[in-house]
Amino acid sequence: MKIFNTGQIKELDQYTIQNEPIGSHQLMIRAASCFFDRFCSEITPDSRIFIFAGFGNNGGDALSIAHFLNSAGYHAVHTYLFNTENKLSPDCEIQKKALDASLNILFTEITDKFSLPSLNKEDIIIDGLFGAGLNRPLSGGFASVVKFINKSKAKVYAIDIPSGLFGEDNSENNQDTIVKAYKTFTFQAPKLSFFLPENAGYTGDWEILNIGLHPDALQKIPTPYYYTEKDDIAKILRTRPKFAHKGNFGHSLLIAGSKGKMGAAILSAKACLKSGSGLLTCHIPGCGYAIMQTAFPEAMVSTDTMNDCIERIPDNPGQFDAIGVGPGIGRSQETLSMLTTLFSCYRKPVVVDADALNLIAGNESLKKTIPPKSILTPHPKEFDRIAGTSGSSYERLQKARELARESDCYIILKGAYSAVITPETGCWLNPTGNPGMATAGSGDVLTGILTGLLAQGYTPFESCRLGVYLHGLAGDLCLESESYESLIAGDLIDHIGAAFKNI
Repeated sequence: MKIFNTGQIKELDQYTIQNEPIGSHQLMIRAASCFFDRFCSEITPDSRIFIFAGFGNNGGDALSIAHFLNSAGYHAVHTYLFNTENKLSPDCEIQKKALDASLNILFTEITDKFSLPSLNKEDIIIDGLFGAGLNRPLSGGFASVVKFINKSKAKVYAIDIPSGLFGEDNSENNQDTIVKAYKTFTFQAPKLSFFLPENAGYTGDWEILNIGLHPDALQKIPTPYYYTEKDDIAKILRTRPKFAHKGNFGHSLLIAGSKGKMGAAILSAKACLKSGSGLLTCHIPGCGYAIMQTAFPEAMVSTDTMNDCIERIPDNPGQFDAIGVGPGIGRSQETLSMLTTLFSCYRKPVVVDADALNLIAGNESLKKTIPPKSILTPHPKEFDRIAGTSGSSYERLQKARELARESDCYIILKGAYSAVITPETGCWLNPTGNPGMATAGSGDVLTGILTGLLAQGYTPFESCRLGVYLHGLAGDLCLESESYESLIAGDLIDHIGAAFKNI
C-alpha cells in the first residue's frame, strides 16, 4: 500500500472527483459514511458525543458525521463548528446548511467566544478541527480548544488525522497543540507521521478506511513510501519442490559470539535454520565450541584461532551462499581485523548486525568497503552512531534513505513499523511486531532469519521484507500464550514455523 504525502492526497481527491466522476461534496459524504460505520461499531447510541468541527473540509467531514449520527438515533450529539473568521470551505458550508435544516440537532456555531462544555470520562469526542493539509502549528483559540480536549478525560476519535499533527515531519511542530486521540480512523492510506514513534501519543490506535479513491490515481501517483500488507509477503514466499534436498536451500555462514555472548550466536543459528537454510556453519571463538555443539547440534561449527573473540574468517568464504556477521562478536581490534578481511574478500551481500555495525560506526574506511546490496540492521542508536545523531525520527528516516543510496545497501531501521530502505531510497514500513519484542536477543533472531533467507536464493529486497514480516509475525503469534513482559527471543524462534504457515 502506498503512503502519500499531504500534497498527493489532494491530487488523489481531485483525480477521483474529475474521473469517477463525483462531486467533492459527495466524496466528503462517502468518507464521512465510512467513518460513521466504523465509529458506530464501537459507540452505542446512548453515548454523549461531542463533535469539534473546523472551518475546512475536515470540519465538513465532522458535520456530515453529525448528520449521520443524528439520523441513526444518536440524539446526545453536541456539534460545535468553529467559524471565527467566517470563511468556511464550500463543502463545509454545504454541510452546515444541512445541519441547520435538520431537526433535533444540538448544533452551535462559534464565531467569537467558546463556552466550554463539561466533559467526563464516559463522553466521546470526535475531532474534526483540522486535516492532513495543516502545515504550521496551531495557535490562538484553536490551540486552546486542543488543550481543552487533551485535558478532558473523554475518549477522542480523530477524523483522518489528529488535529494539529502534520502528515510528515513534525520536528518544528508544537507538541502541546496536537490532539491526543484514542483512535484515528484515517482515509484510504496512512500518513507517514503515523509510523514515527514520537507521534504515537497523538494517533492512538489507527485504522485505515477505504473511501474509494480512484484506483488509477492510486496506481499512477509515485511515492517512495509503502506500507507492507500480508498479500505482498505471500507473493514473495516460495514453495518447495517435492524432491528438494538440503543442498537446494543454501549454505549459510554465521560469524557470531565471543566470551560471555555465545547466546547471541545460538539464537541467530537457530533462527537461520528455522527460516529454511539448508545448511549452516557457525564460525565462533574457541570458547564457544562445546556450547554450540551441545545447544544446537543441527549447526556445523568452525572455531577461530582465538579463544575469546573472532579474528579470522573461515577459509574459502565464497563457498557460502550467505553470510551474517555481528551478533555477540564484541568490538576488539582482532574482531575489527576480521570484519575488514571479510568485506575485502566476500563481495556478495552480507547481513550486518550488532557489534559489526558498531565497528563500522567507528571506522569510516570500513563503511566504504561494505559489499554492495548488503543488509544493515541497526536499531536507532546503532544507526545514529553510523550516520550521526538525528533530532527526530523523520530526520533519521531521511538519513537512512541517504545512507542506503550512498552505500548501495539495504537498511532495516528496527523498531515498531521497522523500515526496509532500498539503495534506490524506497521505504517499506512493516506492520507486524509488538512491544514484547523489545527484549535481549530479538535482533539476533532477525539476523539469523535474514541470513537463512538470503542463502535460499531470495534477493536482498525479498529477504528484508519477508524477514522483518516473519520476525514480527512470530512475535505477534507468541502473544497467544505469552505477554509483552514475558516474551523472550527464544519464543520468537519457536513461532517462526507458525509464522510461515500463517502467511
